[in-house]
Amino acid sequence: TITEIYDYLRLLFARAGEPRCPDHGQPLRAQTVSQMVDQVLAMPEGTKLMLLAPVIKDRKGEHLHLFDNLRRQGFIRARINGVVCDLDEAPALNKNQKHAIDVVIDRFRVNAGITLRLSESFETALGLADGLATLSYMDADQPDQTLSAKFACAVCNYSLNEMEPRLFSFNNPAGACGTCDGLGVHQFFDVDRIVQHPSASIAEGAIRGWDRRTLFYYNMLSSLADHFDFDLNQPWEKLPSNLQQKILFGTDDEEISFNYVNDRGTVLRRKHTFEGVIHNMQRRYRETESQSVREELIKYMTTSDCPDCSGTRLCRAARHVFVDNRRLEDIVSLPVGECSAYFDALELVGREGQIADKIVKEIRQRFTFLVDVGLNYLSLQRSADSLSGGEAQRIRLASQIGAGLVGVMYILDEPSIGLHQRDNERLLKTLVRLRDLGNTVIVVEHDEDAIRAADHIIDIGPGAGVHGGQIIAEGTATQICMNQDSTTGQFLSGVRAIELQSSRHESNGKFLSVEGARGNNLQNVNLTLPLGLFTCITGVSGSGKSTLINETLYPAAATALNNATTLKPAAHDTITGFDLLDKCIDINQSPIGRTPRS
Repeated sequence: TITEIYDYLRLLFARAGEPRCPDHGQPLRAQTVSQMVDQVLAMPEGTKLMLLAPVIKDRKGEHLHLFDNLRRQGFIRARINGVVCDLDEAPALNKNQKHAIDVVIDRFRVNAGITLRLSESFETALGLADGLATLSYMDADQPDQTLSAKFACAVCNYSLNEMEPRLFSFNNPAGACGTCDGLGVHQFFDVDRIVQHPSASIAEGAIRGWDRRTLFYYNMLSSLADHFDFDLNQPWEKLPSNLQQKILFGTDDEEISFNYVNDRGTVLRRKHTFEGVIHNMQRRYRETESQSVREELIKYMTTSDCPDCSGTRLCRAARHVFVDNRRLEDIVSLPVGECSAYFDALELVGREGQIADKIVKEIRQRFTFLVDVGLNYLSLQRSADSLSGGEAQRIRLASQIGAGLVGVMYILDEPSIGLHQRDNERLLKTLVRLRDLGNTVIVVEHDEDAIRAADHIIDIGPGAGVHGGQIIAEGTATQICMNQDSTTGQFLSGVRAIELQSSRHESNGKFLSVEGARGNNLQNVNLTLPLGLFTCITGVSGSGKSTLINETLYPAAATALNNATTLKPAAHDTITGFDLLDKCIDINQSPIGRTPRS
């Protein structure tokens, strides 16, 4: 949505997409009467056909009233459960069984002289069967053909109103999945987060907030233990699974005798069902108006893909519209580089091709800009808040190139952040392209390639803080290199260089091992990290560095070492070696808190 590509994709699918039935995969095509007539006349001359109106399809009943109505309207024959018979001799139908009834509208041989007759017959059939008509071969053993005057499935009559771009927008009620409201995720209370210490007993705190320290809830579980005869001091993992289910999800209709102690110390006995720990949390989360209670309960929740839309965020109808045999969700899940290649090769023919021509041209152009700034590895459905600062900046940069503005001053703060040297050249070409459009480009940068590519350089220094704040040098890269007062110039010219140690520390023989990491684009990676050393994880942009370390290793380490409860690592098999460490500290780009303590 940031790059406007999604807006053009919505337009493409609304104008050139082919809707299909979600259950049967049948294309939903609306035909006019003249198109139906042409379809019949295109068959071999002499073909014997019967035109039917499918008025009842798999519905129970005797349908006596229907037969009476058909006779009064002058119809003579019907096909009842596959057998053609006179309406006056219609068999008695079992009201408890499903039946199929098709009214015989016309019987004919295909020839050029029946055009007017066919038109009238189709009009009658469509009016009788709510826009549907069936062609049945009388001589050949071929399946029936169902024709429709509306966007409807010929098998189950599933229909779709006229397609509009809003049908493909997850921000619009017309296109959003009804289960997740277009968010793509389902939030639920996670048993693994609620029972954080399965080796401990309930009394010791296996279920946080339901142990001895929380008397009200602990007394409820104590009454439950008396009723079902189990010990609250027994480790959770050793309780029978049926008891675990009753504690977590309730006792259904089975009533329990509970003891409550009021403010005066009086014990009150009440008999009612037990709602269960998880249902209790769900109710409190739903009913509370306290933000602190809500924040406390969120710690026990996790998210997964919506069970209905599988994370695509779109409604069922939108998920079954195809362009070139691809759904919208198939396209947005591809990396930008693959998407760009796909649209470069896309050629739609006929009416769809004429409609899509200008739309596809705009899409291709925007993909080119994204590839040029080195973002070919991102998928279109990647959420903006999950991007690094450099990636977000380069996306905005690509959008500005697409806008084609002239006479604008662009200010960029270290656009090369997070970008591998391989992709630097493409980024610099993009900045030069912005300049060549007639704009002013100002970049705050430390990157050597960016400094050398600049038309004009301003070096500020000489030091940091109170030792800085002066213009030390300005001009071209050559002029900066010749300025002896410029620290930047000294490094550019090679007078000074970063000193690297020739020796390296030896491993202490202890390792942290990750096996089977497969989050995002990781291909079942096995990683062994030596402990006690300075280890650098490197690779081109989008190769999986952040997924492996920030999304797999760190959440698992924080959970194991820091007792974190809200982090969920990306998919992997096992991680070993945490027993060799004391704690895990994540130093990232997030700002620290604004309280005096932070």
